[in-house]
Formats: sequence, structure tokens, C-alpha cells
Amino acid sequence: MSKNAKIAAGGVAAGLVLFVWLPWWAVLLIILGVPAAAYLTLDPAQRRRLRRVSRKELGR
Repeated sequence: MSKNAKIAAGGVAAGLVLFVWLPWWAVLLIILGVPAAAYLTLDPAQRRRLRRVSRKELGR
């Protein structure tokens, strides 16, 4: 199993555990809020680089 697949499987498992213990709206806030907060912590140059790389991979 690749490293990315392990991370994805761990994220799904954590999401399922959170879904059992927390209301659905709290789980949704966590799922959407964590990546948004991480993106906002990047400086402008890092954001530009991330957008450029993402567009290149989408165009493949």
C-alpha cells in the first residue's frame, strides 16, 4: 500500500469514528474546516505554487 493510500485510509477511519461520536454537522465542519485552515496558513507564494501544481496535474 502506498503512503498516500495509507493516509487516505486513516482519514476515512477517523471520519467514521468522528461520525459515530459527533453530530453530522460537527463532522462536516471538521472535514471542511481543517483543509481550509491549512490553506489559509500558507503565505501567498505557497498558495500560488499550490494552485499552479494542482492545475498542471488536472491537465494531464
